[in-house]
Amino acid sequence: MIARLLAAALLLAGLSAPAASQEPAASAAIATGENTGAWVHAVTLMGSPKYGAGFTHFDYADPKAPKGGLVRLGSQGGFDSFNLVVSGLKGDVEGGIAQIYDTLTTESLDEPFTSYGLLAEAIRVAPDLGSVSYRLREGARWHDGKPVTPEDVIWSFEAFKANSPLYAAYYQNVAKAEATGSREVTFTFSETGNRELPQIVGQLRVLPKHWWTGKDAQGRARNVAETTLEPPLGSGPYRLARFEAGRTATYERVEDYWGKDLPVNAGRNNFGTIRFEYFRDASVLVEALKGDLYDFRVENIARNWATAYDDFPAVKEGRLVKEEFPDRGTGIMQAFVFNLRKDRFKDERVRRALNLAMNFEEMNRALFYGLYRRIDSYFFGSELASSGLPEGEERLILEGLKDKVPARVFTEPYRNPVSDTPEAVRTNLREAVRLLREAGYELRDGRMVNKQTGEPLAFEILFAQGVFERVVLPYAASLKQIGITATPRIIDQGQYQNRVRAFDFDAIIHSWGESLSPGNEQRDHWGSAAADRQGSSNVAGIKDPGIDALIERVIFAKDRPGLVAATRALDRVLLAHNYVVPQWAAGVSRTLRWNRFAHPATLPAYGGSGFPTTWWYDEALAAKTGAPR
Repeated sequence: MIARLLAAALLLAGLSAPAASQEPAASAAIATGENTGAWVHAVTLMGSPKYGAGFTHFDYADPKAPKGGLVRLGSQGGFDSFNLVVSGLKGDVEGGIAQIYDTLTTESLDEPFTSYGLLAEAIRVAPDLGSVSYRLREGARWHDGKPVTPEDVIWSFEAFKANSPLYAAYYQNVAKAEATGSREVTFTFSETGNRELPQIVGQLRVLPKHWWTGKDAQGRARNVAETTLEPPLGSGPYRLARFEAGRTATYERVEDYWGKDLPVNAGRNNFGTIRFEYFRDASVLVEALKGDLYDFRVENIARNWATAYDDFPAVKEGRLVKEEFPDRGTGIMQAFVFNLRKDRFKDERVRRALNLAMNFEEMNRALFYGLYRRIDSYFFGSELASSGLPEGEERLILEGLKDKVPARVFTEPYRNPVSDTPEAVRTNLREAVRLLREAGYELRDGRMVNKQTGEPLAFEILFAQGVFERVVLPYAASLKQIGITATPRIIDQGQYQNRVRAFDFDAIIHSWGESLSPGNEQRDHWGSAAADRQGSSNVAGIKDPGIDALIERVIFAKDRPGLVAATRALDRVLLAHNYVVPQWAAGVSRTLRWNRFAHPATLPAYGGSGFPTTWWYDEALAAKTGAPR
């Protein structure tokens, strides 16, 4: 589900995920595969929800948590827009703006598949999964005091679908949204049996129609299809108080927030002020943290974790805390990604050769202090990752598509090359050259060239973060040993985003995060229809009928075992095509924070540290560490 991915992104950025709620008047929650058409307080993809209609708070939240205090969050780059609708397509949206809005429902962070009402007091799913209705809470209101209405929901849905390629793909099977009561909105689907559609519609972030269709202070009509730096109206727990474009944005807790007393809001949204500070690159972010210019950092650079902090006085004194939190339940693929729209990358043998040339073991030793593991799945680190040879239901799924998937998925488990000895390095490079010769290339004067045209096998690796240069250069050096020229090219963040959106690159470093409940977003990741849709997450340009069929098997899986089997089959086929050169992952979230904050004894099962969603400002700790500036 995209919601879990967005929630993870918000947590990494230091954002609070939207709070959920329940309504005791609604009946017990049901699994979407066992619907009776009754109004319920929560829906789950399978089994029963952890929290019944009468629960008081999430286990990972402390309802007695104090409110107030300042937390400062650091981010790389800048921003020039507060419009979420065109995020990822136009401009750079400010990282905290999502928290001014509410959604119809929200997932708890200690369940992988359950959605509870937030704006919606109750949910009704049709028995055939052909529609879903939401009954809005009577007290839900915008920060200007006006009520949240079905018209707001419908307008928001249509705005996202019309102006965002991501949401157009995500909601492509939602045929219409209509008001079916004074506080009721119904979404009708173009298909039945899609277990995920009722829940992904609930993830819709609802915007105020009356504000976006109105005029600004200068009398100009607002346009939801364009970027804007006008602070938007929201309904959520925070409002944008002030900002300096591209540099800082400050959010203040809404004291009369309509949903503050809902059970699942207990112990959440505790900070009085959340301030985002922007810095130009990763190295500046490290120094800014040491300078106490922001409070919390997820350290994704192994060298920094190993060497940049331990001798820092604040760490030795306990004022700056280094702590690892487990990453549970979500998968990731980070990789060198090749643009399959370019002829030089269309041959699978070429792509496999590019993988054989990468010496991960040496990079892990020399650059990463042995802190990483090689990624070998698009769902790495989760139960959805394929392994060994296909068995049971997974094999049956693949056999049903035998003419559309590589034959080797039945006989050869996917394995990354291992270059842990000099002989292994030589063996891998020899195999890479053999595959390239099979694909129509040969070595001439130390360069790998096309036998027929004489064109060198050369490409550019595009990136925007300077820290990537240290991993691109060793890879380029390995490729040079077999006559391939890979040229690193660093450009600014804005140019990079525009070129990736337009698929104007040879190769990039890219990552896809996955939830424990993959669904419609897989069409945008790997589906043929997304390959030529600018702004989609199918940056590789994958077009494959077998993969398209497997995506549909994932989306329409009827139960958890079926979902796991279909996802493993999809993973296996993606790997077999060698679309990318997988990189590495840590398996933990490595964090640093100035010691001013406390958290509940129980942390979210699927939310890492949970910072800052359920944390709070601790006056006693802050007195020892010093108050933030």
